[in-house]
Amino acid sequence: MIQKLFPLDKNYILRQAQTSAEDEGIALMVAELRHAYTLLHNPLQLMDDTYVQILSNKAFPKDSIAVIYRQLSGIYRYRFGSNQLEILFDGRSHLEKYQEDWLEQLRLWSCELGMQESYVKTMLRMSLLYDTESRAVFAENRCKSLINDYFSLKIVKRKGDLVLKMA
Repeated sequence: MIQKLFPLDKNYILRQAQTSAEDEGIALMVAELRHAYTLLHNPLQLMDDTYVQILSNKAFPKDSIAVIYRQLSGIYRYRFGSNQLEILFDGRSHLEKYQEDWLEQLRLWSCELGMQESYVKTMLRMSLLYDTESRAVFAENRCKSLINDYFSLKIVKRKGDLVLKMA
């Protein structure tokens, strides 16, 4: 990332907070995904093969989930990213506050998206039920599309840069 003129711009600090919280955010997304699957498809928590695999799988490629995490990060910066820093009176740094705010919003969005069956299925295909790279890539693209539709956003490529617009 190339820093422009104002290193204390809120968006730079917010992006840094999101980047430093990526591992925690991905773990949060996976935990919410497991919970969403349970609510939608297995409310009795019957231990069939699929459910056991979803609960126990820890060895899957996290690249696709990281792409979705970064997409949600960008949407958050677009929606909540004014360039004005707040005055904090509780002793925390701006980085800590923005990291906490971001993770709370990510949890909320993960719960909301987890109510959509198509989102849960695509996220499972590219993570906990990962089997082939081609299926994961297809699921990743489908998931990006679902998220854009959910937030009513359109991504436009202009001069090599991606720009978010309200649809």
